[in-house]
Amino acid sequence: MRGTEAGGLVTQAATDRPPSPVAAEVRVLARTDEGLATAARAEIAAAEPVFAGHYPDFPIFPGVCVLECVHRAATDGEGAPVPADLAAVESARFSGAVLPGDTLDITLRWRRTENGWRCDATTATARGKSASVRLRYRAVGGAG
Repeated sequence: MRGTEAGGLVTQAATDRPPSPVAAEVRVLARTDEGLATAARAEIAAAEPVFAGHYPDFPIFPGVCVLECVHRAATDGEGAPVPADLAAVESARFSGAVLPGDTLDITLRWRRTENGWRCDATTATARGKSASVRLRYRAVGGAG
């Protein structure tokens, strides 16, 4: 169940997820057996709270919200090979706008490193690639 707090931050009742500026549900669509590749999707509705203040005459989904969708795809449900916490955003390059009504397709590729896990992600809309992101995660509780 979703609710909205003052300031437009969206929360999810009965979960450990912190408040988020993104109202969209991020759904994991597919994951390889070994968990090293994941496909996810988010429907970016015109009613997203962030559109109200982010270029009101030409709303664009903010890059930080694209990062949030990638992170949620990586950590909600079956997105990661092991339970993991975000350690760092190593890089983010935004190459195309995400607009109201877009479907945001997210592809994650995981690689184990000496310090945890690296997630290379790309996002795209029907108009093409919108972002390339590299995130670093730490396994939770010594998992994997």
